[in-house]
Amino acid sequence: MNVQDTSIGVALWRRVADGIERDIANGTFAAGHKLPGETEIAEAYQVNRHTVRRALAMLSERGLVRAERGSGTYVEAQRLAYPLHAHTRFSEIVGVSGHEPRGQLIDASDDVATRHLARTLGLKAGAPLTRIESLRLSDRTPICISTTWLAADRFHDAGRVFASVRSMTKLLAHFGIRDYRRASTRITAAIATATDAIRLELPIGRPVLVVDSTDVDVSGKPLMTKRARFAAERVEFLVEND
Repeated sequence: MNVQDTSIGVALWRRVADGIERDIANGTFAAGHKLPGETEIAEAYQVNRHTVRRALAMLSERGLVRAERGSGTYVEAQRLAYPLHAHTRFSEIVGVSGHEPRGQLIDASDDVATRHLARTLGLKAGAPLTRIESLRLSDRTPICISTTWLAADRFHDAGRVFASVRSMTKLLAHFGIRDYRRASTRITAAIATATDAIRLELPIGRPVLVVDSTDVDVSGKPLMTKRARFAAERVEFLVEND
């Protein structure tokens, strides 16, 4: 840990933040690395823990570190290159980048098709749906939260299946669908809701990239429609022509 900066007139918390940032830049703390605890940092810089907390909060606001409840503070990884094309698959994208894809079920519930959802999924308004809320991670890093709607009659007990397989691709395979493609993608920007910010481990007020998409089977029949909220500082979308 670099503790050589003792510039007079610089706020203590700023000196701590600058020192940690230098250690990140020179590779002392690599991406994904867990930083020393507050007490250890405070002793190294000869400051109190309140000063350390302020320094870490500033680094978190800048997207350089991320605090995980009950675990510690970690250096943020480089942005994940995320291609958007007809065969976009989260697990494949993360796996190719050398990381472990992970999925967690947040909630699965019954829903009914609004006019918009019915039109998107080729159903009648009021048709029964299954709504799946999930968190997708790359290693330990939360990347996006997705809300997915599927026809309940076609995908019976889809929530339970997803809880077991933790992958939409595997969920569709469970129902005999081995191939599917992206029919439409729409990207907008928003500020993370308080709930999404907590789940994505983002400071309140940080931006997310909202991706609304619909997937269809090989015959063009809609399978599912999804709204995913990506932590904007952790991904870069690459729009590719198939």
